[in-house]
Amino acid sequence: MNKETVKNIRKNYNMNQRNFAQAVNCSFSLIVLVEVGKRRVTKNLEDKIKQAFQLNDHDLKTLQG
Repeated sequence: MNKETVKNIRKNYNMNQRNFAQAVNCSFSLIVLVEVGKRRVTKNLEDKIKQAFQLNDHDLKTLQG
């Protein structure tokens, strides 16, 4: 998962960064840093996003940037 995928998932669910961070159970600043490319998407963050939005690998492929 990359920063574009995170942004696409967030936009697909019509969420701002703060609401997305709350849904994923991580900090707002982490989402901001990921989306601007200053932090990478860790396996832990990817798992949290998948779980929060009930996404499987097929869903991710359609949302990838």
